[in-house]
Amino acid sequence: MNLLLLDTDDFVAEDQVVLRGRRLQHLHEVHQASAGDHVRVGQIDGLMGSGALLELTADQARLHVQLDQSPPAKLPLTLLLAMPRPKMFRRILQHCATLGVDELILLNSYRVEKSFWQTPFLQPANIRENLLLGLEQARDTRLPTVRIEKRFKPFVEDHLPALSSDILSLLAHPGSATACPRDVQQPTLLAIGPEGGWIPYEVEKLQAAGLQPVHLGDRILRVETAVTALIGRLF
Repeated sequence: MNLLLLDTDDFVAEDQVVLRGRRLQHLHEVHQASAGDHVRVGQIDGLMGSGALLELTADQARLHVQLDQSPPAKLPLTLLLAMPRPKMFRRILQHCATLGVDELILLNSYRVEKSFWQTPFLQPANIRENLLLGLEQARDTRLPTVRIEKRFKPFVEDHLPALSSDILSLLAHPGSATACPRDVQQPTLLAIGPEGGWIPYEVEKLQAAGLQPVHLGDRILRVETAVTALIGRLF
């Protein structure tokens, strides 16, 4: 935890917070903090700054906080991702928040098993928890937007063309003729398929919506590896 994230409910005064639970445990066990120490803090979807420990007991930590720093800029990226396996999904959420993805759209695909959509990790509270873990790692405060689209064809035909219009829109697909670009400086939409890749019908539909197929080379990557590799190459 490189940043203690503060929620609205933590504030007991304009410049004071009380922390319990996981963050309190982290102060004791990892920071091995004591009263008078200073730690990095940030308000969720707000500013960052410093927190001075006024009190630290087994039950709570009370901090005086000064929030005067802007969080790092988000990547100008909308990630369109076929719903991954649940265990992988948790890590991908954290990676997306750490890397600065602005918007994540989870999409159905022929190779996405129906059971994936039943995972408790899709519950809003669990999505938020994993995104916060990623933000803590990166020292960021702004949560990515997460959107769930369980119907492939209606979304791709009715909504995706508007999202991909006038921005760089890429479809990660092994075997494509064009290599993924590097160091882009513009708003980008990137679609990454499931394990096994998009089926030909889906590739055709995504291309018709304005996405250009690109590749990362001859190697076939796991989804979570492809997410970090593609984002790193693009930005």
